[in-house]
Amino acid sequence: MEKSMQKITPFLWFANNAEEAVNFYISIFKDAKIVSVSRYGDAGPGPKGSVMTATFQLFGQDYIALNGGPMFKFTEAISFVVNCETQTEVDVYWDKLSEGGEKSRCGWLKDKFGLSWQIVPVALSELMRHKDPEKSKRVMQAMLKMDKLDIEILKNA
Repeated sequence: MEKSMQKITPFLWFANNAEEAVNFYISIFKDAKIVSVSRYGDAGPGPKGSVMTATFQLFGQDYIALNGGPMFKFTEAISFVVNCETQTEVDVYWDKLSEGGEKSRCGWLKDKFGLSWQIVPVALSELMRHKDPEKSKRVMQAMLKMDKLDIEILKNA
């Protein structure tokens, strides 16, 4: 039986390096895979044989990457949140995704393709909803001073 199509799929427009980006992402996340690739033929705007689209999965979620040309760029208005259980997970995703990219505040980074990611410990949302509003405020103030988020500092705030 064929798997039903995902209802909503993020579609990522790259200038001309979709294949490189897909290979980068699947090298970082476990259980990641390329599902399908279509290539430009004689009539396509891209070089014949180059990737037109690549469908790939990260943790069972489908994404489509397109080599569409340089007219559109990624902005921080769209980002992907990676929910991390441990500090080790935060550290690994932060280091790998920011390699060649740009680190920012509060767990945000841009990868080398300009795509924005938020590397967030699951504990953060629990701490932000703490029953003591002063604790939540201290957690927020601690987070605002960080680039990569540090679970122990947040818990001790």
